[in-house]
Amino acid sequence: MENKTQNNNMTIGIPRGMSFYNDYPFYYGFFTDLGIKIILSDITTKQTMSSGSSLVVTETCLPIKIYIGHVLNLLDKGVDKILVPSIQSIAPKIYNCSKIRGLPDLVRNVVKRDFTMIEATLDKSEKNQGLYEFLSEMVAPFGITDMDKIKKASKAGWRTYNNFHIMSKSGMSYQKAMNYALQGKVFIENQTKEYPISIALIAHGYNIFDERASMKIFDKLEKMDVKVYSSLQLSKEQMDDGIKALGQDMYWANEREMTGAAGHFMKDNKIDGMITVTAFGCGPDSLMVERITRKAKRFNKPLLNLTIDEQTGEAGFITRLEAFVDMLFRKKRAKIINKIEINGESSYIPNTNYIETTHQ
Repeated sequence: MENKTQNNNMTIGIPRGMSFYNDYPFYYGFFTDLGIKIILSDITTKQTMSSGSSLVVTETCLPIKIYIGHVLNLLDKGVDKILVPSIQSIAPKIYNCSKIRGLPDLVRNVVKRDFTMIEATLDKSEKNQGLYEFLSEMVAPFGITDMDKIKKASKAGWRTYNNFHIMSKSGMSYQKAMNYALQGKVFIENQTKEYPISIALIAHGYNIFDERASMKIFDKLEKMDVKVYSSLQLSKEQMDDGIKALGQDMYWANEREMTGAAGHFMKDNKIDGMITVTAFGCGPDSLMVERITRKAKRFNKPLLNLTIDEQTGEAGFITRLEAFVDMLFRKKRAKIINKIEINGESSYIPNTNYIETTHQ
């Protein structure tokens, strides 16, 4: 096994939290092209949650508690340079929530350990804080200042990122698409299995692709014979149309994967129902979910709202999922029976003889 401290000067730690779930394919391609080795924190465990939670006030949302736990995990591994980006704004007047914007300050205030925090800022609402400035700030601590090299590395980053999204959009699972993309491969699976029910998961990547936070919701639903869709299957344009379909304007930076995805899937007839997964105490999400819930009634699309925090019990979580899926099965069965009766496609008659004879 390679010594972790070897060539520590060209090593960067990336916590498995927050923007990691959307941006890691880009970071991987970008840093690898520049010869910078990435060390990831370990996958989220109960310990990650409790160590992060112990350093912040109780009201802090679960994704931030998890993120702090991942920073601590990297420090325990001996990593001395950790990327903690401040993603302020992804487009003019489109902002992130204050926790994401102030992430470096938050980490600095609660993690009292000695390390170099690489706090690159992306703010497209300000002049001179665009992508290349953001990338330059990320590699400055490694003595890399050549803009041509940085631009070339960003192309490598986009290549990995785009490959990941091509596979995700084809319906491949998050983890599989990630593994292939990091190997520089593009592989499209043939989706042959037929599922009786399709559900759209409406959530931020860090709430559903972190298996500890989401309690492996994808696996649980697939075991219930459900085909699961998420914003990863959609293009930016589809999500923008989804926001418009709900009569909204984009305000939050991560609104596409919530309002945008919800708007798109509400109009999609192959989606039988939707589940929102949000972290307890998230202000922007509570506003978005309230709007989504109102519109779902108008579109007549069944909706289950799930809230997660470090206290969420798995048994209650599964019970709610099972009850929702069971309701969708019954609804779909009734719809099929009605369609057969209306169209007269076949003489479907429920077997009532047994009931009648037993009551004579």
